[in-house]
Amino acid sequence: MDDSKMMGGKIKKPGKRGRKPAKIDLKAKLERSRQSARECRARKKLRYQYLEELVSSKERAICALREELEMYKQWCSAMDQGKIPSEIKALLTGDDQKMPQSSSTKTPKNGKYNSSGNSQSKST
Repeated sequence: MDDSKMMGGKIKKPGKRGRKPAKIDLKAKLERSRQSARECRARKKLRYQYLEELVSSKERAICALREELEMYKQWCSAMDQGKIPSEIKALLTGDDQKMPQSSSTKTPKNGKYNSSGNSQSKST
């Protein structure tokens, strides 16, 4: 019993258990690892491209909303000075009635109806 160790009543033999990997197995394992790394890098690249496109589309949307907000601010300041912007005049005079009837019932892009609404009388 000099060659083996006694642990908890079990005899442990020196050396590794199981089969020893052959050189071919090591080369195959290395190649699989390289292939997996290539695939991982490709997935990462696609993920970053998707995220960059998402960020740029959100930035474009933000710019469009800022421009719209600036337009509304200008309209408000003009109305505070007693002037009515031409865009609002066009809405009030009924230029929007030239549009098909079905589009007037849809919610506008900003999700709010204007104060003139769709209840304008057609007598003007």
